[in-house]
Parts: sequence; structure tokens; C-alpha cells
Amino acid sequence: MKIDRIDTLVCDAGWRPWQFVKIVTDDGLVGYGECSNSKTPRGIAGTVGDLAPTLVGQDPRRVALLDVEMYKVIRQCPGGIAQTAIAGIDAALWDIKAKALGVPVYELFGGPTRDKVRLYWSHCGTYRARFAHVLGTQPIRTMDDIASLGEEVVARGFTALKTNVVLPGDAVGVHEPGFVASPLRVDDLNVTPALLRHVEKLIGTFRQAIGPEVDLALDLNFNFRTEGYTRIAKVLEPFNLMWLEVDTYDPHALLQIKESTTIPICSGENLYTARGYRSFFELHAMDVAMIDVPWNGFTASKRIADLAEIYELNFAPHNYYSHLATLMSAHLCAATTNVRIMETDVDDVPWKADLLTEPLEIANGQLTIPRKPGWGADLSEKDLEKHPWPK
Repeated sequence: MKIDRIDTLVCDAGWRPWQFVKIVTDDGLVGYGECSNSKTPRGIAGTVGDLAPTLVGQDPRRVALLDVEMYKVIRQCPGGIAQTAIAGIDAALWDIKAKALGVPVYELFGGPTRDKVRLYWSHCGTYRARFAHVLGTQPIRTMDDIASLGEEVVARGFTALKTNVVLPGDAVGVHEPGFVASPLRVDDLNVTPALLRHVEKLIGTFRQAIGPEVDLALDLNFNFRTEGYTRIAKVLEPFNLMWLEVDTYDPHALLQIKESTTIPICSGENLYTARGYRSFFELHAMDVAMIDVPWNGFTASKRIADLAEIYELNFAPHNYYSHLATLMSAHLCAATTNVRIMETDVDDVPWKADLLTEPLEIANGQLTIPRKPGWGADLSEKDLEKHPWPK
């Protein structure tokens, strides 16, 4: 068996692209991997093309060897786009190997360790604030809308949710200066007293709506400095958060935040490979490690999860992509024994489920681990082609 060709596929996902790698072997076997990144789809596709000559003609089942060969190509520019391109290829290779053997991917790693994995409703309120016109939902206008959404989460069987700093109102939005450019104006990522009061009210409203037994998390991303994160954590301590999510590239800054609060700190979605996590783990700078499978690849993600276990840490897959990524993350959970919970976006484009050849089994806030070979489902390319990425 040899790799015949490597393709990239891009699908419109409403306000961002979903991106995939497709590997075809000379005997017709096909493997799929997801490597979605909303900021650089062309860069990833180009890098996959740059890596292809190293792989075409090789045996796709020698995944470890091919990972080493790909790393040689990107050794002088590791991480970022380069690692994300490797991630998509790596995932497709594991899909092929498992299909060739007639087993699910997790069986190649000693699994499964579980039949189901607990999910949390991510970007709860965030997407309705920003993309209600795409979702077909009512926009978030008031704190009463936040309360109603919290009640909906519970009614639909989820036992945990995560939100961002949603700003209800006529000009509804989300506080995210760390991501959204403001022309001719620098945002210094400060937190104001007014914003502190708003965050306290937002989380308090969610907590009252969902009750004390449902887990609640707040994702602050890269939107503040260390001082701002610590001030926000202080005002939120009464609400018994599952975690406060913080992004930073400085492990000492993250440790400072963690030591300033009783709220568990989750971080790591922006990190690549075990090398990137090591300094954070050595300092015990986080309570929960977030691992992004579509950006790291399955091989690297398994290493990160195993390293986290050595440091007595549980991990949570970072998963705000298509349902192929959901399957990839579920297999990581099935192949490990230190899972905290898994992310999923409930509010999404109407065609999300159509892109898989097999439906996901989600009930009572839990995903059933698939049992079919490979990831458990393929991409439906005919449905993907109905939604081309326009940009």
C-alpha cells in the first residue's frame, strides 16, 4: 500500500472555514483528517502541498516514521501553520491504518478506556450573540436571554457549559480585543470596573439559571493581561466555576494567575506538541490541560495527554470544529485515562451533521464512542461540496 495523493478540502462553516486533509492510497483506501483554522486556511493548504512530496509513494501505515519525516521538513519553523498541516495529514494516516486493519483508531492505542465521554456546551451565548442570523436563533439582547439559554442547556441534557464575555444589548457582541482588530486604535487589554461588574453579572445569571449542579466555565482567551485575569478570577470565586480558561505563552504568568485564585485554571489550546506544554507542566501552572487535536495531530495529542498524566493533570479536548474533529477528539478520550470533559459546539451551521456519513450518538450530554473502523465515519464529500468556502 502506497500513498497516491494528498488533497485538502475546505468547507464553508458560516463564519469560518472547516478544513480537511484527504489521503488516497494506490489501492483506493481513503483517510480523512481535520485541521481547521479560521485564520489561515490557505497557509495550511499550501503547507500540506509542501509536505506531500515527502509522503507520496510511502506506506501510509508507517505513521511514526512519516511523522518524523514531516518534522524534518518543518524543523526550522515548528508549530503554528506547519504543525496544523502535519496534524491533518497525521489524522488521515491513522484513519487509513485503522481502516486497513478493520478497527477503530483507539484500538491502535490500547483502547477503549470508556464507552462514552461527557460533553460541555461550548460558546454558549457567544455564537448567538455574534451569528444569530446564521444559526437561525434569537440574538442575545438581555440578561433574561442569558437565563433562558442556561435553562435550555439543562433542558437538553447537558451537565456543563462554557461561555465567553458576552455583551447583551441592541449592539450585541462579545468582548474579544485579543482577536478582533480595531483599525487605528490599540487595545491595551485592560479590564475596567464596569467590565468586572458585567462579567460578575453574566456569570451570576448563568449560575442562577442552571443551578448548583451544572458545571460552568468562562473562557477569557487572550483578551486580558495577567493583572486582568487575576481581577476577574477574584470576582468570580463565589460562582463555583468548573474552570477559568486563560491563554498565555508565559508559563510563569499562568502560574501567577493560578496561585491567585481558588478557581481551577484551564489552558493550553494555543500550544503545540509536548515540547510546548512541558514548561507549563513542570511549573504546575494549570489545573486542566486543553489539547487541540486538529492543530497537533493525533500522535502529538496522545503524547501531550500522556505527559499530562505524568504531572497528575487531566485534559480536555479543544473542539470547536466540524464533527470529524469531534470523532478525532473522542478517540483521544477513548485511548487515555485522564480526561476531564470534552468540548462541543451545539449552536452551529445547519449542515454540520450532514458532513459525516454516520450520525453522532449524543444523549444526556454524553457522546457514545464510535465502534466502526477508522474514526467511525467518513466525510460526505458531496455534502461538503454544497458549501464551498467563498473567501
